[in-house]
Amino acid sequence: MDVAKNIKRIREKKGMSQKELITAVGLGAPMYSRIETGKAEPSLTTLEKIAKALNVKLSDFFDNDANLEDVNSYDSDLVDKIKMIEILNEEEKKTVFSIVDAFIGKKKLKDALNNVLTEVNS
Repeated sequence: MDVAKNIKRIREKKGMSQKELITAVGLGAPMYSRIETGKAEPSLTTLEKIAKALNVKLSDFFDNDANLEDVNSYDSDLVDKIKMIEILNEEEKKTVFSIVDAFIGKKKLKDALNNVLTEVNS
């Protein structure tokens, strides 16, 4: 699954420029460019904003046009869970996104600290 490619594909299909989407989402151009090129991973909160701006479901970013050939059972389970999030009310969605964003931030911090420790010990 390539979320970045799907965001770009959907944006282009909707006839929306990057500038229009950036304005609608409230992101800086450099950050959005990094998301769309796959150089940065957006938070779920950011993905939700992009989905709203494009008027699509969040799960559309995780759909694969190749008949899901490359999707394993873990990926399929993840897509199913994301689809279930879409039926929650706005407050429940914000809570789920905040929790997931916190765990992702914790993981990124842990990875960064491990990299620093590895460099110091080398």
